Amino acid sequence: MTTLTYSVPGISCGHCRTAITEEVTQVERVTGVEVDLDAKRVTVQGSDVDDAAVRAAIDEAGYDVAA
Repeated sequence: MTTLTYSVPGISCGHCRTAITEEVTQVERVTGVEVDLDAKRVTVQGSDVDDAAVRAAIDEAGYDVAA
């Protein structure tokens, strides 16, 4: 099981959570997504999850991952 964590400063509401969750759950081998609005953090769980694919999914949802 792999856990990846991303800082996403632009998230602030339930819509943000829904948009990111919908996009990231479509990434191959992702089994769970947690969006923490207070910490502005997205945590992704799965087996051998592709970091670039998760970053692209967050971008597709309309948000930028902090460097």
